[in-house]
Amino acid sequence: MTEHFIGLMSGTSLDGADGVLARMDARGQLQVLAHAFLAFDAPFKAELMALNQSGPDELHRSALVGNQIARHYATVVHTLLQQAGLRSPSITAIGAHGQTVRHRPLEFDGDATRQQPAVGYTIQLINPSLLSELTGIDVVADFRSRDLAAGGQGAPLVPAFHHGVFAQADACVAVLNIGGISNLSVLKPGRLVTGWDCGPGNALMDHWCATHTGQPFDQDGKWAAAGHVNAPLLTALLADPFLQRTPPKSTGRDLFNPAWLAQHLQNHANITAIDVQATLTEYTALACANDVKRHANEAASLVVCGGGALNGHLMRRLAHHLPTLQVISSEARGLPPLQVEAAAFAWLACKAMRRETASLPSVTGARGARVLGAIYPR
Repeated sequence: MTEHFIGLMSGTSLDGADGVLARMDARGQLQVLAHAFLAFDAPFKAELMALNQSGPDELHRSALVGNQIARHYATVVHTLLQQAGLRSPSITAIGAHGQTVRHRPLEFDGDATRQQPAVGYTIQLINPSLLSELTGIDVVADFRSRDLAAGGQGAPLVPAFHHGVFAQADACVAVLNIGGISNLSVLKPGRLVTGWDCGPGNALMDHWCATHTGQPFDQDGKWAAAGHVNAPLLTALLADPFLQRTPPKSTGRDLFNPAWLAQHLQNHANITAIDVQATLTEYTALACANDVKRHANEAASLVVCGGGALNGHLMRRLAHHLPTLQVISSEARGLPPLQVEAAAFAWLACKAMRRETASLPSVTGARGARVLGAIYPR
């Protein structure tokens, strides 16, 4: 039976919400019928950024942001329906990721004897009930916490989807998603899928570019390409312990944030702004390339998706550091870079509605595969 699902994703780049409307067949094969993007305005983006840190009245502010995310998502849904020429009753469910503002898995609440291991938490702001009310469609949300409850990282969630879309029967394929944070999936024929967060993606580059040029991101990496990499700063950034940790692992703005960058820059006060941008771009490229070399050195290709795939300078630096691999955009494999994550949440919604497991213990470290997501009926 063919069904229609909508996937909605707003990632750590904080630029806005991507949505796709997809047709799903009985085998879970997906075809995107429509794609839409709706940017966050500057005040809302600033509030999301602020909620990544503790602050006054944050429970109240988080609840209101959850409502606003739902309204923002609902606008994207109506745009998708209009593009596809469909009505709400034609959609089985919406997979709504929400906006991550904290991600601290496996921390804080375990006991010293390890008889009760820490679960930690992950917070994605959204009001799923309001989204269902505004659209008249079942909503699946809160995809990450079930994996945390089973002892996993709750992230990344996309490697299972990457396997279904990009895997090859006769070759190892690496899939790199460069959003605000970068995550890598390694798809080896006949082997368990693996995947983890590599480190920063666009988050630090976008922050620095906005601060010093007034532009939300470095278009095609042209500003970075005009600068020079500062070797001492790059060495210091690459020494961050997260990059050396063995997977499973995940991270976010809890670690790689403006305060983290400012602390590093205290020891490198004489670097020009353009050279910092060049160094941050090289840092993202190297953090990702080094993980590919460590864990997927037999890969024939690196398929890149997310906003980073549109950064020509970053793509060239990845290719420079991975000369034996074909570094290509996901568009060359049939799915444009800005559609991949939203499509993944349409796929995850389908899995939840069919009560099929979607998590991969080989990725998150959980005790077993789990059905992900809570369902909010229309």
